[in-house]
Amino acid sequence: MTARPRLERTTVGTAPARAGQPEAAVDAYTLETGTGFAITAWSYGATLVEVLAADRFGRRANVCLRLPDLDAYLDRARNPYVGATVGRYCRCVAGAEFVIDGVRHRLARNEGPHHVHGGPEGLDRRVWSAEAARDGDALEVRFTVTSPDGDQGYPGELTVQTAYRAEPDGSLVITHVASTTAPTAVGLTNHAFWNLAGEGTVDGHRLHLRATEAVRFDEHLIPLPGPPEAVAGTARDFTVDRPLDGVRVDNCFVVPDRRVLATLTHPGSGRVMRVSTDQPAVGVYTGDWFTGRPRGGICLETGAFPDAPNRPDYPSARLDPGESCRHRTTHRFEAAEPVR
Repeated sequence: MTARPRLERTTVGTAPARAGQPEAAVDAYTLETGTGFAITAWSYGATLVEVLAADRFGRRANVCLRLPDLDAYLDRARNPYVGATVGRYCRCVAGAEFVIDGVRHRLARNEGPHHVHGGPEGLDRRVWSAEAARDGDALEVRFTVTSPDGDQGYPGELTVQTAYRAEPDGSLVITHVASTTAPTAVGLTNHAFWNLAGEGTVDGHRLHLRATEAVRFDEHLIPLPGPPEAVAGTARDFTVDRPLDGVRVDNCFVVPDRRVLATLTHPGSGRVMRVSTDQPAVGVYTGDWFTGRPRGGICLETGAFPDAPNRPDYPSARLDPGESCRHRTTHRFEAAEPVR
């Protein structure tokens, strides 16, 4: 039986003052569609914390890896961006610098000499403002944050909105919108780790990825010169559905078009997640170096190419005043019919 949709806000704790940001309460927003599909997101880092999806027998489980409490999310050693909105620039900026209109901008370093995932005090470390509402049959929570000019070395004041929309058909739509007061580089993503079993590791899952090309990296995960390379005949070829048992993936794949990009399945539960996006690339990471729970989930991070601010051969990550950077990714959850 379908229940009434429900929207609930609770306070989960307080984030301390840090990096020029004041102490602030952290709120959790639960969007219950009434059909069994529900999500929870927190204002700290505009973080996706829980996605409840049914298995083939209608039993719900959280298929989005979460940490035990707010203290764990606040602790970088225990929190490798779990579920967070990552920016200003996701992935790497080589040498922690880029040039726009002849001006060199030096960014905060947090991965040796490089800048990764927005720096040591990126958007994932901020408490965002929020508002939630019902929109027809769907529920949506919208988080907003302003990053000041010079934040982590980036030019321009950047205003970002991240929205999570839960639809009764089992779709989670994640959108990012950004605007700036000066020419800058922007690349946002969501960093959820997915586990359709609701427990254990990603072993037992299968992945089908329609990408036929992947970025070539050096040993520090900085893109090598030259175009992406074909995955055919390599360990990165997921164009045919493959089991993830024991398979390590940490790479960035070229999105071929706007149809369904990836299908993740867990035969044991019957759960299926189909991912589509309007972004040019997807980072795939099986969480092998996640110290808290190795291989506890798989990231499918849609967004810009790594180091695009320094690579004119990649799709541009530049954003100018008067423009909007828009990013939309949909995760559709389904369940296979019970075996009779």
